[in-house]
Amino acid sequence: MWKQEDDKLTRTIEFDDFVSAFGFMTKVAIIAEKMNHHPNWSNSYNKVTFELSTHDVGGKVTERDRNLASAIDKLLAE
Repeated sequence: MWKQEDDKLTRTIEFDDFVSAFGFMTKVAIIAEKMNHHPNWSNSYNKVTFELSTHDVGGKVTERDRNLASAIDKLLAE
């Protein structure tokens, strides 16, 4: 579930293992590139943490962030 805090949409997703987490990140990278909106994220073994905000407007949450979050959610549902 996404949380909006400190002018960011945040979410941590846990996978079965590192390969699954990294594979998911690869899929998100392709979508983010197509959207020209790139997340701040990190990976620690089987966890991927996202922090979404729009740098062009001073690091606030915008519709671009919500659209990327929605695309990430759709990937999880596949």
